[in-house]
Amino acid sequence: MSASPTGLTKSGTPGIGKIVLVASMAAVVAAFFFLDGDQWLSLEALKTNRDRLLAYTQEHYLQAVVIFILLYCLQTALSLPGAALFTLAGGFLFGTLAGTFYVNLGATTGAVLAFLAARYLLHDWVEAKFGHRLRPFQDGFSKNSFGYLLSLRLIPVFPFFVINLLSGLTRISLGTFVAATAIGIIPASLIYTYTGRQLGTVNSLGEIASPQVLLAFTLLGLLAVFPILYRKFAGKRAAGT
Repeated sequence: MSASPTGLTKSGTPGIGKIVLVASMAAVVAAFFFLDGDQWLSLEALKTNRDRLLAYTQEHYLQAVVIFILLYCLQTALSLPGAALFTLAGGFLFGTLAGTFYVNLGATTGAVLAFLAARYLLHDWVEAKFGHRLRPFQDGFSKNSFGYLLSLRLIPVFPFFVINLLSGLTRISLGTFVAATAIGIIPASLIYTYTGRQLGTVNSLGEIASPQVLLAFTLLGLLAVFPILYRKFAGKRAAGT
C-alpha cells in the first residue's frame, strides 16, 4: 500500500513516514523526562553550574554557541520546558546582544520545525474534518497573517509552543511564519538576556515577567494588530456609506 506525498496511505491511514516521526519525537520526549532532564532546566541548576558553564564558554566559544543553539532548537521543536531559562543562560554566557541573536536563531529554527511537523502530521486531517468550518478563519488569517502572528508572539497570552503548532494547521506561508516569529520574540529575548547578565540577583523567573513587562508586551502586540483592525473598521464604514 503506497503512501501519498502528504504521508497518508491511499486508505487514509498514516504512512510510515508519519509513524516514524511521531515515534521518534515521543521517544526523545519520554527520554527527557525519564532522565529527569527538567531538573537540569532550573534556575538553581543554572546558578550552581554558572562558573563551569562560563569557563567552558570562554575556552570553547564557538562550540558553546553551536551547542546552545542546537539545544534551544531541540527544546523548542519538541515543546519541552526551559525556554525562559535557556534565554536567561544565553544572556549570562554570551551577553545581551549576542545572546539575543543566538536565542533568536535557536528559537526560530525550533519553531519552524514544530510548525512543519504540525503541518505534516495534522494539517490534511484538520482540513478534511473541519475545513468547511475553519474556512472563514483561514481566509481572514491568510490575508493578515503577519500582523496576527506578530501580535500573538508579542502578547503573552498563548504559550510559544501552542502558537507554533496551531500555525502549522493554518495556511500561513513558511516565510511569513519565520519573519513574524523572528521579529516577535526579540523584545522578550532582550529582556531575558539582559537580566541574565545579573544572574546572581535573580531569585525566580517570575521576577522577570513582572506586570509592567507583561503590560508592555501586550501594548506592543496591540500596536502590531492595530493596522489590521483599522482597515477592517474603515472598510465597514466605507461599505456602509
